[in-house]
This record gives sequence, structure tokens and C-alpha cells, in this order.
Amino acid sequence: MNLALSLCIFFFAVIIHEYAHGWVAWKLGDSTARFMGRLTLNPLAHIDPIGTIFLPLLLLMTHSPVLFGWAKPVPVDFFNLNNPKKDMVWVGLAGPAANILFAIALSLLLKIPSFTTNYLILSVLTSAIMANLVLAVFNLLPIPPLDGSRVMMGLLPYHLGVEYSRIEPYGFIIIFALLWIGAINTVIWPAVIFLAKLLGVNFAM
Repeated sequence: MNLALSLCIFFFAVIIHEYAHGWVAWKLGDSTARFMGRLTLNPLAHIDPIGTIFLPLLLLMTHSPVLFGWAKPVPVDFFNLNNPKKDMVWVGLAGPAANILFAIALSLLLKIPSFTTNYLILSVLTSAIMANLVLAVFNLLPIPPLDGSRVMMGLLPYHLGVEYSRIEPYGFIIIFALLWIGAINTVIWPAVIFLAKLLGVNFAM
């Protein structure tokens, strides 16, 4: 699939991811994302130059087996949530959950014979499923500021959560270091393949 189409598919997956965070936070008492214009499907509101453009483009150009990245984090004031510690977990899980649900919905389209016999449609659907699964798994890594770290902080006792949050300033350094040595691919790819098989999707199509 060409580069532009792959990036467009990835962008759409990222938008769904970020919208879900804002929507769940809003439903749980925090309207920050809505008031700041981030509760929208407009891609311009969510694009992060590094995580949404540079890193995915670099991975595509270097033929990385896994495409991942991030968008501008949706602003959430956890103190506005109805139950900040518990609701932090739900807000953190919202993005990955939205990507997985969207991947499930797309996998159902693969049951339609006219779609599976059309190479372009099949390729687009398969790539979109892959993008959503990779985003979900990548963001569940417990490395601040990824979603998995929000879930971890919500589950840990308060004092341990505070100590854990102190590594956030170094989060991106950790992510890029793990990417450089190939550790992230090693973790993400098996999980993505496992989820794909559950959905009956073969990425080698």
C-alpha cells in the first residue's frame, strides 16, 4: 500500500483514539477537552508533529514491521473527574479500547465476500485493522505518558503512583531507547498477531 494511504489510515486510528479519551473524561465529569476544542474528529486538533507524522513516516520509510506513534494528548484534569483515581483508569483505557472495538468492526467487514475479493478494499481494511491494533497495544505499554501508565497509576497505591509518575519526564527517552534496540517491536508484534488471529485476520494477505 502506498505511503500516503498508510499514513491516512494511521491518522484516522489516532483520531479515534484521542476522541475516546476526551469523550470518556467528559462523561466522567471533566469537560476540559470539550472546552478546548479537542472533543472532535478533526485531525488538525490532534496531530503531533513527532508522534503522528515524523515517527510513523520514519517507520514506514525504514520498512519497520510495526507502525506506531501518538497524537497530541487530549487534556484531562483528573481532579475534575467524579472519582479521580478510579476514573483515571477508565480514561486511560478508553483510547486503546476504542481502537480495538474499531478493529473488531472492520474485521466484520472482511466477512463480506465482495470485500475479500477486491484487493484494494482488502488491503485497506487489513491495514486499518493493523493500525488500530498496534495503536492499542503500543499505548498500553506502562511507560509515561502512554495510556498504560495512566492505568498503572490508577491501580497503584497513592504513594507508589506518585513515585511512578516521576519517570514521566524521561518517558520519551525510554520509548526511543526501547525502539532503538528493538524491544518495543518484540513486545508489540506478538500481541498484535495474537489479537489479529482472534479476529480472524491474516496480515500476510
